[in-house]
This record gives sequence, C-alpha cells and structure tokens, in this order.
Amino acid sequence: MCGRYANTRSDADLSSMFDIASALDDELPPNYNVAPTDPVRIVLDRVLKDEPEDPPVRQLRTARWGLIPSWAKDRKIGARMINARSESVTEKPAFKKAASSRRCIVPADGYFEWEKRDGAKVPYFLHGSDDVIAMAGLYEFWRDESLPEDDPNRWVVSCTVLTTSATDSLGHIHDRSPVIVPPDLRSAWLDPTLTAVDDVTELLRSIPEPTLEPYEVSSAVNSVRNNGPELLAPV
Repeated sequence: MCGRYANTRSDADLSSMFDIASALDDELPPNYNVAPTDPVRIVLDRVLKDEPEDPPVRQLRTARWGLIPSWAKDRKIGARMINARSESVTEKPAFKKAASSRRCIVPADGYFEWEKRDGAKVPYFLHGSDDVIAMAGLYEFWRDESLPEDDPNRWVVSCTVLTTSATDSLGHIHDRSPVIVPPDLRSAWLDPTLTAVDDVTELLRSIPEPTLEPYEVSSAVNSVRNNGPELLAPV
C-alpha cells in the first residue's frame, strides 16, 4: 500500500516533466509528508467540453487524495480509498468506471513504507532514479449535494493510487507497492479514449515492476504534523 509520499516539485517542474498544456487550480506548496485526504497535484488527459472534437488536453489539476465514488453519500468514504488494487480495479464498483476513462498520474519524489522489524515499524523512503516517479492513479468527480448550486466547492475532484505486489528489495519492506508508469506508457495510460476493460487490463499487465531504491528515514515521518526536507534524509 501507499499511505504517505512526498511531492516537492513546482508546477513549472511538473509541466516540463509531463508535457502539461494547462495547469489548473492554485499551485500547492512542497509537501514532504503527503497524507490521506490532502490536496495533491495530478496529471490527466481530458477532452474539453467546448471542444469535443479536438484531441485531449494534458492538464495539471488538484485532487483530494482518497477517491470518492460518484454514488457516495458523503466524502468520508474517500479516506478509505487512497489505494486501489490493480489486479481488481476494473471490477470493483468504487473504481471500475474511473479505470475505464478517468486514469491519471500522481507525481511523487518517492513514497514512505514501514518495515516490520523486531516488533517495531521502521520507516523507509523509496524513490526512483528519475526526478519523479509517476504513480498510476484514477480520478473521479463527486457532487456534494449538501452545498448550493453556486458554491464553487460543490464539485470535488478526488484520486486514488494503484498498487501491485512487490518483490525483491521492495517486498521485504512491504508486500505492496504503487504501480509506476514508465515514460513510454504514460500517454497510453492517460488516454481517455481507451475505455475497453480488456484493453485497460492488458495495459496494466504491460507495466513493468518498478525499480526503486529504499533507504531508512527518521521516525519523525510517522506524524503527519511533521513536514520538512529532513524527513527525506537517510538515517
């Protein structure tokens, strides 16, 4: 599972790395300890309503981490939907609609995981060799019926991070890891016209196991109140 991560990149950095055409919403400050329900930046390809015949536009948007299905009664369910298992994402009611047409990338410097060791949980930071890792995600739009029609917060954008089984150097820390989309598959993953369940399943199967480097970090990351570059320093 992925329950904490870091994203310290500016919108300018992310726009360059992911060929962003349009950055929406306000830029977020660096976050060294992203936690569930936090606002996060996501990358997605979306067909504009006013230009339905034009190609999708690559966007950078803000979403609430923890997917809220369109049928949810309230947003609280999102806190339990921060991750989705890639093996069943096209079948689960909470995720299957988003899996077919609302896929995104959640950029991260890396993520935190805890190894069970001698009765304690020891935190690690796992990162790639590139500037950022592109975690496979899904996003959803949810309408808050408790708010009036003209309230700008009536529509909530939320997201989840897909996970897969972890082996080798990652597996000894935790048996799950985020699905990391390599550069050559990012356009396919974001393509909103790819909607057939079999095609999405095949695309997921084609994503290789990530190559990440783990190192131990301070237990200060255990508290969401702590948020600074010292959290990424090796112990």
